[in-house]
Amino acid sequence: MSTTALPIDVSAWIGGYPFRDIPHPEPQILVRVLEREGFSGAWVGHLPSTFFRDPEPGNRTLYATLAPHREHLLPVPLIRPDWPRWEEALRHARDEGAPAVRACPPQWGLGAGHPAMAELAYACGEAGLALHLTVRFEDLRQRHHLDTAGDLSAASVRALARLPESRCRMVVAGGSRELVEEVHWGLTPTEQRRVWYDWHWIWGPPEDHFAHLVRTLGPERLTWSSWWPLRLTQQARALVDLLPADLSQCEPYFADGRSIAEDARG
Repeated sequence: MSTTALPIDVSAWIGGYPFRDIPHPEPQILVRVLEREGFSGAWVGHLPSTFFRDPEPGNRTLYATLAPHREHLLPVPLIRPDWPRWEEALRHARDEGAPAVRACPPQWGLGAGHPAMAELAYACGEAGLALHLTVRFEDLRQRHHLDTAGDLSAASVRALARLPESRCRMVVAGGSRELVEEVHWGLTPTEQRRVWYDWHWIWGPPEDHFAHLVRTLGPERLTWSSWWPLRLTQQARALVDLLPADLSQCEPYFADGRSIAEDARG
């Protein structure tokens, strides 16, 4: 990312959430939030689709709803690889100009090493689309009792990153320091360069987990996000502003949606 370009947020959603009320999930509000928080645009998913058995109706809603806002909001649809015609949905995503596609293995009951997820990763690599994986949508302590899907495991991410001859680039959103380290240090250097992590769920001071990851992984493996409308959008900026003095020059080197999409396309 250059020192002048505003970052593109890799984790934003529109639409409602089934387990609690969320404020202003409309795209026109998201555009204003991005401008306020210093983002030039966002990768946007359709939040309700996460909990659909078949995400395709939600994808159609996503494309139609974002159509008037495509200058700033890029669709990142859900692709469920154990569902019929998912290959067609992936081609449609590419044709719609999506920089990435989302997958939610815990919500679909697809464990680590599931062959359908491997097929999706290979297909994303061939299509030049990044694969976006969300570790969690809410903290375990806040979840509704009907929300029974667990967190995405580090083993699931590693299994995808380790696929032989894979060209798939991945964004892991919502991971803790522990999960990020469990994934990153379990990969070869080549595999590590295909995975990015957003830092919205990582602790800042006084624990300074974020500063630790900037030092050990490098800022180029960490990517900007807003998490609108599920979390406070100011979190990402606050963690950067609170970095210790020896890391204060790292901001230009953090990744964002633009750099990840360019890498995925080769």
